[in-house]
Order: sequence, then structure tokens, then C-alpha cells
Amino acid sequence: MRTRTTAGRLDRRSPGAKGAAVVAGFALVALAGCTASSPDEETPDNGFATREASDGTTTFVVVENPDGGQKLTFAKDGPMELLEVEDGGSTLAFKDMNANGELDPFEDWRLEPAERAADLADDLTIEQISGLMLFSSHERSPADGLTDAQKTYLSESHLRNVLNAGGSDVEENVTWVNAMQAYVESLGSDELPYVPANFSSDPRSEAQSGSSYVPTGSGVSLWPSVLGLAATFSPETVEDFARIASEEYRGLGISNALSPQIDLATEPRWLRVSGTLGENPELAAELAAAYVKGFQGTYDEDGAYVGFGEDTVPTTIKHAPGDGAGEGGRESHTSVGKYAVFPGDNLEDHAAVFEAASESLGMMTNYSIMLDGDGNPLLGDQAVGTAYNAEALRMIREDIGFDGAIVTDWGVMTGANDPDAFIATAWGAEGMEPVERYLQVLANGVDMFGGVNDSTLILEAYDLWTERFEAGELDVDADTRWQQSGARILTGYFAPGLFDSPFVELEQSLETVGSEANVAAGFDAQLDSVVMVKNDGTIAEGADWSDKTVYIPHTYDTGHAGLFGPGTYTEGATLSVEAAEELFGTVVTDTVEYDDEGQVTSMTAPDLSDVDAVLVGLRSPNNGEPFTAAGKDAETGAWYPFSLQWAPYTADGANVRTTSISGDTLEDGSKENRSYFGATSRISNQADIEAFERAVAAVEASGKDIPVVTIVKANNPVVPAEFEARSDAVLVGFGVSDLATLTVAAGQHEPQGRLPIGFPASMDAVEAQNEDVGEDMTTHVDAAGNDWAFGFGLSYAGPITD
Repeated sequence: MRTRTTAGRLDRRSPGAKGAAVVAGFALVALAGCTASSPDEETPDNGFATREASDGTTTFVVVENPDGGQKLTFAKDGPMELLEVEDGGSTLAFKDMNANGELDPFEDWRLEPAERAADLADDLTIEQISGLMLFSSHERSPADGLTDAQKTYLSESHLRNVLNAGGSDVEENVTWVNAMQAYVESLGSDELPYVPANFSSDPRSEAQSGSSYVPTGSGVSLWPSVLGLAATFSPETVEDFARIASEEYRGLGISNALSPQIDLATEPRWLRVSGTLGENPELAAELAAAYVKGFQGTYDEDGAYVGFGEDTVPTTIKHAPGDGAGEGGRESHTSVGKYAVFPGDNLEDHAAVFEAASESLGMMTNYSIMLDGDGNPLLGDQAVGTAYNAEALRMIREDIGFDGAIVTDWGVMTGANDPDAFIATAWGAEGMEPVERYLQVLANGVDMFGGVNDSTLILEAYDLWTERFEAGELDVDADTRWQQSGARILTGYFAPGLFDSPFVELEQSLETVGSEANVAAGFDAQLDSVVMVKNDGTIAEGADWSDKTVYIPHTYDTGHAGLFGPGTYTEGATLSVEAAEELFGTVVTDTVEYDDEGQVTSMTAPDLSDVDAVLVGLRSPNNGEPFTAAGKDAETGAWYPFSLQWAPYTADGANVRTTSISGDTLEDGSKENRSYFGATSRISNQADIEAFERAVAAVEASGKDIPVVTIVKANNPVVPAEFEARSDAVLVGFGVSDLATLTVAAGQHEPQGRLPIGFPASMDAVEAQNEDVGEDMTTHVDAAGNDWAFGFGLSYAGPITD
């Protein structure tokens, strides 16, 4: 590792008048030799108390400061010592994190997080700040504990932002987190001030369509998807979710949320609609602010909001300034979907959601190259992804007003032509030298690099920045620029108390994560999010189905091949039989035959003579996943459409573009045409609508008047024309368990959800709408005259109104 002088104690920032007096007092205390008691002894007479805790692998000290002061934790056998300070008649404890025997401002938990962060950023070496700019690749196995590879990036590259992409087993997570925290604590010294590890997570609380109720103790509490939270139309529900989720995150040792995804879902085919707050900018803005408030704040005993606390987690709003306008719904994780198009000139609505949530301490930029309706760059004059787009970052910093830490999405620093490139999403910047990419992105105002474990190129960018500053090409010197990012990043560490208390008490976590109360709250939110869009009286309040027989047909999904391998084949009942058996007397399903590879060859409906109702689950038409490069045939290069209907859709209508807005510039200077005109969709779960048709045919064959209840398990809106007229009742669940939708179907909970995004009248209506404009699509109107537009939903009494 190269050594450098520190980025400065160039001019230590002075606290305000009150803080300055306190700091002076601290210095006197330190000079008087007031150091910590041994961690092994309790010191209640001194005002604070110490005790030991262990997860069975790592033992650490817990310090409880008096009068509600900050809790401290540090490894029992590590190098950390305590400093004692007299304040208002109490003796307070602080951690001596740079081993200098003095209480520095960054060590003082009474100061504001931003002030502490700025102070420490002045002390860190350039190597350390460069390490803070790193955000690890996905760590998927907490059960493996602290690995040699992790020790390498922690010690050699000073990486501290770790992406926890594993499961939610409490003991596995806590032991891994504590082992890593003890390790990084051992790396601290007077020359390299201590910096804890900061674990992050993508959303992990979604109940998932098709899952059943998860009992207490098996993981985190389960809630609707983000789109499902939007279906509640309730900021209170969203804030409650965020508060409970943040508490459970901290119980797993996670102290940063890579959420919420607040892209405006103006393109209904987009593969990431389920992670959004819907298509309406006003609702999305209100709910995004509530999400951030719930994760980043807590309330005192009097019910007053007090901001960050022990169980809070900084958020990372994404993907700024909005990534929901992929042409034709294609997704920007691969080159197939690298363009977002704005034919309606409506970036303002997308950006407004981010402005409403700008209290978030973190933000992630989108992948996409944003184009106007003529195919020209929407912002600036270069067709590049947002991290490389100086005008887009100016908009984020100045117009949106975001001043926190900005991270690129994963893979943005890698070009497709780089050696050993795997996930490579440096759209428009593929031709740049790697170090030039880092320099450009830092110059634009980005602070962190997603999916990068090695700081080599950041350090090379520091040298290049210095060279260009000295040549007069840059206005700010490298030390100042690195300190700026360091302060932004570190604020997200200090705000939740991570420097002071990085260790996790296993016993407390086991009581908190997936507690009975949290699980119940999550399930209640699932119930509240279910949308009833049709009911002829089949779904009745308080109905007793406990002695009734229901039929649930079978289905399968062939999956889509992608970056990580061939498609995954799945098959099973369209709704969870286990969940149905909790509510209905008897559940019957199809007779299914399989080939030697376990794939379905035939499905035959049973005799429905004794059946009282048919329940059919319809998952959204599966167009693929973000890494499947869906929309382009991998072998022929032919483009094909996404569809919101299950049956094959051929895109040959008058509203289908024959020339795409987006397209690469080809070697001969012409523009690539990404139009899918005349091509046919490739839905991998067409068997779902075939299951519905089989069920309807079985009802007709029975000669009985058996009600058909259709439950749409929605990741995107769907075209209801395929099923609505032949359904007696229709429910829509967004990322909820089958038990939730079935509970509503059984009349055990009055539906109160509303559609957060409209359901189209046809695929022709989808083709006619603009990718960047919400609520501009002709929506389905059923026989009762109900319009399945944004905001529609039924209760027992009829349409729900504001």
C-alpha cells in the first residue's frame, strides 16, 4: 500500500461557542490523565457502566452512558480505550478512536453528525478516504463469516461499505458483522484512525407473491412490495414499515439501506415497476418522504419526532434523477435497455420525487442514457449514463438540492471492453480509460462507486486530479475534493451512531428481528394493500369458507436465460395450497404429469361437482429480469416487444414505433434501429392464463354456477381483457403473500387498497402512451363501468373515494 500524508488537519473546524468551551474542558481533562477504566469493571459511581456481551464468537464491551447518553461498544480484546469527561455533574465515556489520549470532535457523540464527519475527514489519509469511496460487490453468505478476501479489501483498500446480499438469519448475520467490526477496529491506530464497517442492504422485507405467511423467528417481518406500500395510499403505513424495517436492519447489523427505489413508474412495461411507488408524482413524493422519515428517524416518549437514533438507518434514494422511462420497458442493467426516453419532456415529474425525499443521506444515480423524444441527449450534449453526465449531476446537486453522498449503481465504472468485464454498465463511457472514468465521475460530484472492491483506480485518479489541478485544468485541489466526499460519506456513519456502537447484541436481535409484533404489523399492511377491482358479491364480509371446497389450478414458468445462466423452470399451484388450507375446508388442484426432467407435460382439471369456488392466481406476464437482456434475441439480434398480456402479442399496431427513439451510433455513422415492429412477445408464464382458461372450462363442464375469483399477483399492471369478463371477483396483490390475498378473498378483511398504477385497456393503449408520462394511458373499463385507472379500488360498499 502506498503511503501518503493525511488529507489534512489543515485547519481543524472549530465548534460553535458552546462546543468550543466543552472541547477546551475536554483537553484539560485529558491532560489531567483522566482515561478509561478497564473494560472488565463496572463503574456506576462514575456515571457510566460497562458490561460484556458475546455472540458466541466475538466478545465486546458495552458502555451505557448516563441520562440517555450514547451507548458505546468495542471489542474486549481490541485496542480501543475510553476517555472520561465530566459534564454537568455526570461522568461521560467516549471512545479514543485515534489513540491520541484526547477527545477529538469526531469522537464526541454530543456533536452533530456532519460536524464529526467533517472533522474526521480532515484526519483520514487519502488511502482511507479512497477506501470509503468503495462500495463492495454483493456479499451473499453471512454464514461463511469473515473471509480472507474480505480481510484483504478491508485492510489493503480500506473498504468499509459492505453490501450484505445474504439472507436474514439473525445469528449468521450478527456473528459475521461482529467479527468484521472487531477486525476493522484492530486496524485503527494513531496514524490510521479507526473507521467501522458499514453494512448495507437492498430491500429484504417483501413478502413476495406466492409465498406463504412466515412465522416469527424465521427472518425479518414481511410486508408488501414498495408498489404494494403505494397501494395503501397511506404515508403512515409507509413510515411504520420503514421504522420497523430499520429496527430489524440494525438487529442484523445493517446500518445503511439501499432504498427506497423512487423512480416514477411512468412506463408500465418496465421490468422494475414493482420496486417503485407507482406512476403518480404527488403520491410517490409523499410516500418517498415518509419512507425516508421512518428509516432515518425515531420518536421520543412524548411522540415528538427526534431524528436519528439507535435503531435508525440512513437511506439511499434511487435511481436519480429517475429511471422509469426505459424505451419499451427495457431495463438498463444491460445494453439492451441502456436508454431511457422522454418523448413527453417530463423529467420534471421524475425529479420531483427525489426532491421530496432529499433529506435522505444517500442517493444512487441511474444507469441510463437519457434521451429526448428526438433521440438527442436530454441533459447536456453527450449520450452518457447519469454518473458521467455533468449536467445531470448539476441538476441533482443544484435543482433537486441534494447534498448527501451519491453512489453509482453497480458496474457503472466498468466498460464492456475492459479486461474481465462481467457486469459492465459504463454506458457511453466505454471508450474512456478506466482512470479517466473515475476522474470524470468524481468531477461531476459523485462520491462512491458501487461494486468496486479495490481502490487502485481511485488512487490513480487522485494523482491524475493533482496533475490536472497543478496544470490549471481543475479549480479544486485533490485533497479538498477527497475530503468533501469523505465528509458526506462519514455523515452516514455518524448519524446512526455507527462509530460509537458498531457491535450487535445477539440476544436483543433475536427478540427484535421478526418479532411477533413486527410480523403482525407487516401482515396487516399486506392485507391493507390488497386491491379489489371487481366483485359481484362473491367476496362478502365475514363469510365462512371453513367447510367449503375450492379448486386452484396448476401452472409453470419456463424462465428466461440471462447473465447468470439459463432460465429457472418453476411449477406449482397458481396459489399456495398451504395458505388456502388455512381458510378453506378442502383444496383440490389439477392432476399433473411430468417428463423425466420434472417438467410439466399435462395438467387436467378435476371434477368440480363438489367445488364451491375456483381461485386462480395470475402472476404478471414474465418478460424477464433486469439481467436477462430481455427485449433482444441473444442469437439473432432481433428486437421483440414486452407485453402486459399472457397470450402472444404481435406488435404491428398503428401506435408501435417503426423507428426507435434510442439507438447506438453504428460504425458507418448511422443510427441503430431498436424497433420491435412486427415481432412477437416472449412471455415465459403463458401457462398462467392457460390455467385460468382451464379453470373456466371446468366450471362450464360442471354445469354449475361456480364463482371464479381471480387473484393477480402483480409486478406490473396487466391487460384485464384476458380474464376480467369471465371472473366474478378480481383482487390484485403487489408483492404480498398468498395468505394475504386469500384472507381478503375469504371476506376476513375488508379491502382498502387502490391501484398505484393504471391497468391498460389493451396493448395498443400501452403502445400509445409516452414512456416518461404517468396516467396518460387508456385504462380498462369493466362491465360495471369501473375504470381501472390510478387510484381505483373497491371496498364492500363500492368504489373507494378520498
